[in-house]
Amino acid sequence: MSFQAYLDTIERKTGKTPAELLAEAGARGYGAGTKAGVVLDWLKADYDLGRGHGMALYHVLKNGTGIGDKHVGGAGSHRDESATLRVDGIANR
Repeated sequence: MSFQAYLDTIERKTGKTPAELLAEAGARGYGAGTKAGVVLDWLKADYDLGRGHGMALYHVLKNGTGIGDKHVGGAGSHRDESATLRVDGIANR
């Protein structure tokens, strides 16, 4: 599963775009310095998201929407189309 596919699945499971969840995290005071476990516990309790999906969102919270070029292009199910992740929702593509 590509990194973007994780974020898209989060949207399908929660009904919220990754951007909305990131805004909610910010409203809770979570940011780049927040420990992963705190964010994972919140996402599990409120949205029943597992560790893999939670870590994908945590990565964006901590590092922004950029991902390394090693994840872009090539072949296989784990590749992404762009080095910039879309957090504005599936409908906006």
